[in-house]
Amino acid sequence: MMWFKQKRMCSWSSVTIIASIVTLVSVVHLFLYPVVPSLDYFRQYKNSCIPINSTKSTQPTHNNIIISNQTKFPLDLHNGVVYRGAPWKNQVGQWLAGCDSITSPLKVIEHIGGKSCRNDCSGQGICNRELGQCRCFHGFTGEECAERQELSCNYPRSKEKPFGHWVVSICPAYCDTTRAMCFCGEGTKYPNRPVPETCGFTINPPSKPGGAPVTDFTKADLDVFTTNGSKRGWCNVDPEEAYASKVLFKEECDCKYDGLWGRFCEVSVLSTCINQCSGHGLCRGGFCQCDSGWFGTDCSVPSVLSSIREWPLWLRPAQVTVPENVNSNGNLINLDAIVEKKRPLIYVYDLPPDFNSLLLEGRHFKLECINRIYDQINATVWTDQLYGAQMALYESMLASPHRTLNGEEADFFFVPVLDSCIITRADDAPHLSMQEHIHGGLRSSLTLEFYKKAYDHLITQYPYWSRSAGKDHIWFFSWDEGACYAPKEIWNSIMLVHWGNTNSKHNHSTTAYWGDNWDPISSDRRGNHTCFDPDKDLVLPAWKRPDEGSLNAKHWSRAREERKTFFYFNGNLGPAYENGRPEATYSMGIRQKVAAEFGSTLNKEGKLGKQHAEDVIVTPLRAGNYHEELASSVFCGVMPGDGWSGRMEDSILQGCIPVVIQVLYYVMLYAGGLSQDGIYLPYENFLNYESFAVRIREDEIPNLLNILRSFNETEIEFKLENVKKIWQRFLYRDSVVLEAERQKAVRGSVEDWGLKFSQLKEDDVFATFIQVLHYKLHNDTWRQQLLLQKKEFGLPKECLIRRE
Repeated sequence: MMWFKQKRMCSWSSVTIIASIVTLVSVVHLFLYPVVPSLDYFRQYKNSCIPINSTKSTQPTHNNIIISNQTKFPLDLHNGVVYRGAPWKNQVGQWLAGCDSITSPLKVIEHIGGKSCRNDCSGQGICNRELGQCRCFHGFTGEECAERQELSCNYPRSKEKPFGHWVVSICPAYCDTTRAMCFCGEGTKYPNRPVPETCGFTINPPSKPGGAPVTDFTKADLDVFTTNGSKRGWCNVDPEEAYASKVLFKEECDCKYDGLWGRFCEVSVLSTCINQCSGHGLCRGGFCQCDSGWFGTDCSVPSVLSSIREWPLWLRPAQVTVPENVNSNGNLINLDAIVEKKRPLIYVYDLPPDFNSLLLEGRHFKLECINRIYDQINATVWTDQLYGAQMALYESMLASPHRTLNGEEADFFFVPVLDSCIITRADDAPHLSMQEHIHGGLRSSLTLEFYKKAYDHLITQYPYWSRSAGKDHIWFFSWDEGACYAPKEIWNSIMLVHWGNTNSKHNHSTTAYWGDNWDPISSDRRGNHTCFDPDKDLVLPAWKRPDEGSLNAKHWSRAREERKTFFYFNGNLGPAYENGRPEATYSMGIRQKVAAEFGSTLNKEGKLGKQHAEDVIVTPLRAGNYHEELASSVFCGVMPGDGWSGRMEDSILQGCIPVVIQVLYYVMLYAGGLSQDGIYLPYENFLNYESFAVRIREDEIPNLLNILRSFNETEIEFKLENVKKIWQRFLYRDSVVLEAERQKAVRGSVEDWGLKFSQLKEDDVFATFIQVLHYKLHNDTWRQQLLLQKKEFGLPKECLIRRE
């Protein structure tokens, strides 16, 4: 139910009357709730904590920490405390089992913005009504988005390089300077057809037999503009004639820009936007153009001009209050809405679009840094981009019941800088300033600068950073080596990464790609911090494409007797194999050593591994059905690539026991236990890895099979059963269900994958993330002090952890 309360009607301003009428009409609409609950209703239910049956504990202390109102916690074979099916580290599991599930709602005042922007952003941007600032579309800038930008496709030309030196967006045709993207242009039959990369230039034969063709970026290929059917054209080629093989076309040309589909980009489709603009805006190439009354990167934030009936579920039900005082500066009045929420509460910054939306809108390759695109009928096509996790988590956070618009009540602050988009676009977007001497061609240096600019924005526009020196802020570094190149100003914050390198062994960059190397970054910019701090940071699983086939086959639950392969690894094995990575530093040499011992495919010298066994597969050959082969294996190798790789997720999602192979080095975990070479895997500083995984040191690789065969069937069954219980914690199910809801709203139906994923019941990545934040909220001493200053914290005081 929702109430409306008006403290006092102000007669002097017509603005107040208008705002009041809007609010009253909206409140009436609120009583028209749908009879059938939406998928979002079930999504919230599944992510909530459910109390467990337990008995009171008589043991008041654990590791000098007093935990009141706790339970007798069942320990598994490796001393993990089980909570909601997962084996947690002892202290973490005890707190979650005793306190996480009894969190009670508290009343939070949500501020609904009414500030206006200059000249309504000239129609070329979205007004952030919290700050009264414009968020300008691509090609526009200035306080009111009235200034045009010139985003050239090409770098400056020279006599030797008439089109400028090579960059992916180099253009011999028409350049759309609002996005630095190349199209066929006026005078051609299909002026909106892209001319990306090598399409518009002469292609010379390979310089040596078996080599790759060579593109001459000094000479345009005028044949792409031809109407002569005997030449390889592009801009005037009719799709039907080309599909019928009646005309030639240039095969090097492709349809790479988002929002276009078909071999010749003949079909306009949906672009990928954050949460697809939440039903309150139009996705224009990647940037949400919000409807009147809405703002935010995904148009999910209502202003006083919105209808309350349309407010998102994370803001309902609410008691709405019109304040007594009205500003006289032309702004609409702000509204306060009292909403019941559970901690932890997360404030998501609405950053300028340079850090997110503009990076999506300007993509030169539609698959870069996102987790989905749309096909010719606007059906969802999930990608295999490991970095898509960043977008999945961001979208879940924006739609979460743990989100708050009240920074004063927030427990955590999420800063949405899309580093995977910055890095993948660093080579194809001249306006990202890769040519500045400060970066020296390093994508890592460019990305550090973006994070620093985001920090500068926070400390000048918001008051929240200073209350904890940034300790309650969360940043996501999704690229290969994680937060190694985080600017020193933000290192106090929580870093979300995919690879937790503490630098205890590897205190230099380990990537084999020079452009991502962070060693040359000066200490005055980076400082001297590690890449990962297990006391504050968290490793999250990488994105894996939702696989309906694996879901139907229930790969994660396949029985032991059906797993005929004893040990399995499929991936690049280095220079000893055809098409292998040439760098000796790739995988820090781990994959190469495993292949030398157990390789099941002939290398360049025609040899198998020294200890090759019939029930062991170690191969670089692409599998016909990779997931099926994983699901048919007992143990699966987890080894690094250029940094982290997605092998842990592959193993867990298909129910295979992960075998973590890393460089020989030990470092103590803050909560006890050992981690090889100081590198942490997903949730490793919170979950009890010994309960479901196996660790092998680098010097133990020759003895790998003997170690694995020494496990008895009881231990193997125990680990397989735990993998079966936690597999969804490596799945971004919440993001998938959100997309199913969006598709239902747009197309009126839910595809089979949407229905099947919405039926999954266990905690996924986002639910696990929230549980970790809840534990951190009550475990970190300085956060406890902040909580104690507040009147409500949603838990009995006995659940606060007090250090003696």
